Amino acid sequence: MRTSGSLFELDQVLEGENTNARTMLRRNHGAPEAAVLSELDQLARKAAEAPSLPSLLGIEGTAARVYFGAFAGMLKGAGEARGEFDLEGRNRRPPRDPVNALLSLGYALLAKDLATTLGTVGLDPLLGFYHQPRFGRPALALDLMEEFRPIVADSVVVAAINNGVVAPDDFQRSGGAVALRPAGRKKFLLSYERRMDQLVTHPVFGYRISYRRVLEVQARLLARVLLGEVGAYPSFRTR
Repeated sequence: MRTSGSLFELDQVLEGENTNARTMLRRNHGAPEAAVLSELDQLARKAAEAPSLPSLLGIEGTAARVYFGAFAGMLKGAGEARGEFDLEGRNRRPPRDPVNALLSLGYALLAKDLATTLGTVGLDPLLGFYHQPRFGRPALALDLMEEFRPIVADSVVVAAINNGVVAPDDFQRSGGAVALRPAGRKKFLLSYERRMDQLVTHPVFGYRISYRRVLEVQARLLARVLLGEVGAYPSFRTR
């Protein structure tokens, strides 16, 4: 990154996140608004040129509002189930609807996998840049996770709903919070693991590897950036 003395180019990570979010909408939304796709494209460009961390935070917040404002258009349930899986923006701690419950679980699984991967390549997952270090918080894993949120976690959520992997009765409500029942959680975990095993072409190296392997490749690239062996971090983006 060009600011705050950090070698980790977080602007590239957030540019990748916005680009991947745009790709998700373009692939899965029934009729994505041109204005939404254009704004995400512009925000990706702005992230790549952001002069400071506060600027990046502002761009990330705007992009999240735009993206999740259009998220429901990717969900293709029918009848009563369609109403159960509606979404009016992102909420968490606790999630207050089934879609946000799935998103929170997907992000938790992805953060756990990235924390393990970072440790494997010799990096401390607790020492982040964009996400500030806090006791027990895998800040660096959360940093690196940004570019993978749409194409891994969000993709699993959309597919699980659209393919009927999870149904409204897989969720339980208590005190305004919504969570998956054990059987629904098991089905979602299997969907997540299938996504992690799916092959994809790496945009930098050109070979096909699983998403699980992609996490390791990106973590090793990050380590090389921090060691000064690579000049810039190449974010992972799909087309």
